[in-house]
Amino acid sequence: MWLTENGVRRILVSGIRTEQCCETTTRHASDLGYQVDYVGEATLTFPMTDATGRTWSAREIRDRTELVLSGRFARIATVEQALAGREKVTRRMTDAAQPFDIPVFVVVPPRVLLLDVAGPIEVLRKANLEQRTVRFTVTYIGPSATVGSSIGLAVTGVVALPERLPDSALVVIAGSADAPMANSRPWDKQERADQAAIIAWLKRAIRPGIRLASICSGALLAAEAGMLDGRECTTHHGCMEDLIRLAPTARVRDNRLYVEDGDRLTSAGITAGIDLMLHIVAEAVGHACALAVARYLVVYLRRGGSDPQLSPWLEGRNHIHPVIHRAQDAVVANPTQDWSVASLARLSGASPRNLSRLFNEQTGMSVTDFVNRMRVALAREMLSGSRLDMEAVAMRAGFGSARQLRRAWNRLNDGPPSAARARLPAGS
Repeated sequence: MWLTENGVRRILVSGIRTEQCCETTTRHASDLGYQVDYVGEATLTFPMTDATGRTWSAREIRDRTELVLSGRFARIATVEQALAGREKVTRRMTDAAQPFDIPVFVVVPPRVLLLDVAGPIEVLRKANLEQRTVRFTVTYIGPSATVGSSIGLAVTGVVALPERLPDSALVVIAGSADAPMANSRPWDKQERADQAAIIAWLKRAIRPGIRLASICSGALLAAEAGMLDGRECTTHHGCMEDLIRLAPTARVRDNRLYVEDGDRLTSAGITAGIDLMLHIVAEAVGHACALAVARYLVVYLRRGGSDPQLSPWLEGRNHIHPVIHRAQDAVVANPTQDWSVASLARLSGASPRNLSRLFNEQTGMSVTDFVNRMRVALAREMLSGSRLDMEAVAMRAGFGSARQLRRAWNRLNDGPPSAARARLPAGS
């Protein structure tokens, strides 16, 4: 209860001569919804003799524990992998009453496109309400305290550009409208000066560890500051030529909702900023939260023709039908269960025939196809994060055999399942 009340959602498990306790703790934590890393490298294991007189080596004991836990209950992590998130974990444990804070600074330029601000930040507001692990704190910054917007509404309460940003800050640059509502005049001297002030500030303030995200034409300000040099990026289709001119060494991509290149994130026109922010929320908090926010906003978790694939756990979710979401939530929670159309129909409150029809209409796939996709996603996680052999992976992912896994896998992927394991670092 203490962990839940204080927003702790990730647990590292290791011990000394305690494989059974580690296994039990990990299972219970996973059942309660925690993300668990079992750190075998940090678990001191000795040979043991069982009741039959057989002596089990330390390696055999460790392999057996990892076999039981991997994939479904925990990620089998090295010490390096487990400590990769140590700053967040330390912050949560030392200041347990507060969630991990991500400071967000929204740069408000002259003639700001109001939807560039309202859409992405509404995503963060709802994400804060959906969970207690991470808190996005938002500050609106710019050269002027009051800024005219694209729709003629003044934006006030903008604070001065800070001299120094906190570590791990996220800076979001909104775009501008050339022709705001009821204002057809050319850009004036003050507006040009404010733009120049933003560019100069970006050059001073953005340092390693600070993430920079641009919405729509906000990429042009980032480009003028040299923030996109040599980077892959995108912007509104109407600003492509300007972006290429301002950042000649950048790899400018069209037909993309958003592009992530290290700590630089850029989005296409206006509403694509919502897609970008949903991606940021998914990375920081998890896909379940991003999905809940998208459903609240009644937007699709979209993907452009050339965009990287969404997480397989979000496939078939670009609809708002509650009956189908109930069935999908049940499958995602436990892909290995023997799901039939009849069992999911009972759970979702529809007849089997109606569920099958709705599923095809809303997701573009059958119930069986969706179940197999979730099982393949689970198998992929086990292959990339454990030493389990193919038969063990298949059984733990809900398939009857490795052959059945391969058949389902080949329908969704170009390469064989073994390709997922081939990317593991040596010694993993």
